[in-house]
Amino acid sequence: MVTDQQWTLSKAALDKLLGSLSDEAELAAERYEDLRRLLCKFFEWRGASFPEECTDETLNRVARKLEEGVIVQNVSSYSYGIARLVFLEWSKGPDRKQISLDELTSAPQAPEQDTEESLELECFDQCLKDLSAASREIIIQYYSEDKRAKIDNRNRLAARLGIPINALRSRAQRTRQKLEQCIMECLKTSA
Repeated sequence: MVTDQQWTLSKAALDKLLGSLSDEAELAAERYEDLRRLLCKFFEWRGASFPEECTDETLNRVARKLEEGVIVQNVSSYSYGIARLVFLEWSKGPDRKQISLDELTSAPQAPEQDTEESLELECFDQCLKDLSAASREIIIQYYSEDKRAKIDNRNRLAARLGIPINALRSRAQRTRQKLEQCIMECLKTSA
């Protein structure tokens, strides 16, 4: 079996990945960029030193699996599963542990505001992990982008899920309320 270090992304593998996102080339490219951006955010939120490299590794692994003939119903969800594994591999790496120890011993005392913000981010991250994969995907994609791109992104998400835009708004609002409540409870227990 080929290891990840020996395998390189081929045009055929990239075409399979894009084809699994959409039959239309332009729409597939847009969805690829959306997925790549969301995966970068996924790794940034978890503190990966090089989120773009982790994202590239994730997408390469997805493309490789598709090229090998693995049938994937939902490429986005599958990609998040692969991203979790890539992040676990990265976080358990020997270099990562040494860097963390060095940072801890040489880091100056953080102001109180920074610790409050980091606590909020930790609670947000934990509560996001507690959501179901479908809810997590909806909330992340629903609130990504700005202005017209946000509207287009939401319309694509509703179409992909096969639901009206109003139903998507309702789901996103319920998920956001659940997320906010979880964060508030986390902050109360941590205080």
